Amino acid sequence: MEAAEFESVLATVRDFVREVVVPAEDEIEETDEIPTRIREQAKAMGLFGYAIPEEYDGLGLTMSEEVRLAMELGWTTPSFRSLFGTNNGIAGQVVAKNGTPEQKQHYLPKFASGELVASFALSEPEAGSDPSWMRTSAKPDGDGWVIDGAKQYITNATRADVFMVFARTSGERGTTKGISVFVVPADAEGLRIGPNDPKMGQRGSSTAEVSFDGVRVDASTLVGGQEGVGFGAAMKSLAKGRLHIAAICVGLAQRMLDESIRWATASRQGETRIADFQLVQGMLADCHTEIYAGRAMVLEAAREYDEGTDQRLAPSAAKLYCSEMVGRVADRAVQVHGGAGYMHAVPVERFYRDARLFRLYEGTSEVQRVIIAKAITRSR
Repeated sequence: MEAAEFESVLATVRDFVREVVVPAEDEIEETDEIPTRIREQAKAMGLFGYAIPEEYDGLGLTMSEEVRLAMELGWTTPSFRSLFGTNNGIAGQVVAKNGTPEQKQHYLPKFASGELVASFALSEPEAGSDPSWMRTSAKPDGDGWVIDGAKQYITNATRADVFMVFARTSGERGTTKGISVFVVPADAEGLRIGPNDPKMGQRGSSTAEVSFDGVRVDASTLVGGQEGVGFGAAMKSLAKGRLHIAAICVGLAQRMLDESIRWATASRQGETRIADFQLVQGMLADCHTEIYAGRAMVLEAAREYDEGTDQRLAPSAAKLYCSEMVGRVADRAVQVHGGAGYMHAVPVERFYRDARLFRLYEGTSEVQRVIIAKAITRSR
């Protein structure tokens, strides 16, 4: 995409977020749903396919472009980004990076248009941070496979049309070999989707349990047309997703700082603006500094990702820092607002709850530390 064209896309998304999505935040919180009008506008803007290659009708953004877009998307409720995040990210990238030509041609244009919503079914009760312990299995059956097992905390499960289902086709539990991935339609016989999980925050985005009881799929649903590519496919998708999440955290942190500055400059204690108290100034300054550092880290990590020089360590470092940073900013934002910050009437109360999830999904902070430590000590 030409630079001028991308800047136009960025400006359009920025205006849409501020003028359309932000005014609907209370509605989204109350109904636990993204309004249909917003969903349809997001489709028309191409947001369901910003990371899908142009040859499959997506926008084909580079990672450097994607993180800048994500910072704009992060300025509102995180559930808005979740609406189309899996199509572009951890689910869509499984097909984009590992699918057969036929699978790419069939699914990617439909992901990009929003005709199909894709979901990433990896986590299980005993296999969250370490997928090698997954129990879900796929066994050969004639010219297809039969899948049995269960997944949990699956984003967009209740609105998904297809699932990227990771299952063991060979090997022993506790090893990463023998994990394969299948594209399974949501209406497959034997596939059951549980009710929406009641969550602390991020209302408007849905997660649910998904179970597979003798679900039979054709051989053509095996991603890449071969067994054993599942673990690698998951790790590649998650690494890219971690960098995207880091950028979302930067955007959300900036929103909370903006809200805090607005509150501190408008509110008074006696005849003195809250913003004129040095301890409040200190909190605002710390937020600004950490956001500045997070933004710089994300942009540099995205540059390295595009160059191919680092597509694993930098995304983990960025996700670790930014997901922890946004939590600190959220805490300070509530503190700057004082008692009002604990009330539903102000956005920072909601964002305080929303921000907590970023340290957990797409790899916990602890997992990122392990990845980083192993990488930096491997050659020593």
